[in-house]
Amino acid sequence: MKQSKWSALGWISTAVLFALSLWFSASVVIDELTKVWGLTDAAKPWISAAVPAGFTAGALTSSYFGLADRFNARKLFMVSALAGAVLNSMLLFADNAFQGVSLRFLTGAALAGVYPTAVKVLTLWFPKRRGLAIGIVIGALTLGSALPHMLALIASDVNWEIVIGMSSGLSAFAAMIMIGFVKDAPQQGTASIFSFNMISKVVRNKPVMLVNYGYFGHMWELYAMWTWLPLFLAAGGSVRSSLFSFLAIGLAGAAGCVVGGVLADKVGRARLTIWSMGISAACSMLIGLVFGQSVVLTIIIAMIWGFSVIADSAQFSAAVSEFAETEYVGTALTFQMSIGFLITILSINLISFLQPYMGWEWVFILLGIGPVLGMVAMTKFKRYEKQRL
Repeated sequence: MKQSKWSALGWISTAVLFALSLWFSASVVIDELTKVWGLTDAAKPWISAAVPAGFTAGALTSSYFGLADRFNARKLFMVSALAGAVLNSMLLFADNAFQGVSLRFLTGAALAGVYPTAVKVLTLWFPKRRGLAIGIVIGALTLGSALPHMLALIASDVNWEIVIGMSSGLSAFAAMIMIGFVKDAPQQGTASIFSFNMISKVVRNKPVMLVNYGYFGHMWELYAMWTWLPLFLAAGGSVRSSLFSFLAIGLAGAAGCVVGGVLADKVGRARLTIWSMGISAACSMLIGLVFGQSVVLTIIIAMIWGFSVIADSAQFSAAVSEFAETEYVGTALTFQMSIGFLITILSINLISFLQPYMGWEWVFILLGIGPVLGMVAMTKFKRYEKQRL
């Protein structure tokens, strides 16, 4: 039976939503894991930071060997999602920090075969005018990343093992969805090659590097915000921090992805990213001022922050794919993603290190530095975008 591209989009997005529940599955139960594994203050951030580290390593390995081009992309997604489910479930048997962090790293590596592969499947179904489609998939990624907060809320009266078990089950279900409900696109694309030798061409391409600088500023803020906002809300007196975290990161973020995708096609990618980073930077600097004083204002700012911090994410990859030469677009995208996720490790750990000294009132100001610098880069990129029109 023939499948429509919108049906494929719906199933791909659902699979991404469920599989990405693995990303923060351990982070949302960090208090319980601290007791079980005896986590030190230095080890705690790595429960979150190990995942992007593994994702970067997995993405580079996958791209170098061209796994998505050598093997059927849907089957690669299935194997990766199942591997992530197994690795995540092994946390139930870990009894120290080293084992836990190692499993988190390997889970991140498995997820490198999930999200990028899903995007490739999507681009085959949407060879043109894919802005809204990519926005929807990244919205699913955002909602999936926040899903463990809802699972933690559901299992709050049970134990942390339930959260790990449910997220692992959802990832296994995602594998079944991709292989059982998504068909191969009518037309298959050409191989997108990664080569270390082509990185010099990426670096010499000025508009591509300006977009990369914008993306790096965006990533400096994004995953650190997703990691630490729930703890900020809990420390500020929000008794429903898991619920509000899911609303701000998940629902508001997913809405931001879709709206951002629609607006980018109308106002231009550069302008959309500048608006988005400007709003998110303002939120990062303002939210600390209401810490512990007004729960309502805190939630409002958190919702706006969750919406704006991810609304521009899809546009950086889209812009690179438009300005990079065909021969090295695969290298350009892998370079962008790898450096971006490495940057998240720094910002996640920096917040952890400085929060005891700066307090929750001021520490998030550091995250605003990234999008401000990103705005400068995208303002310069705007000239190249206008010349292309």
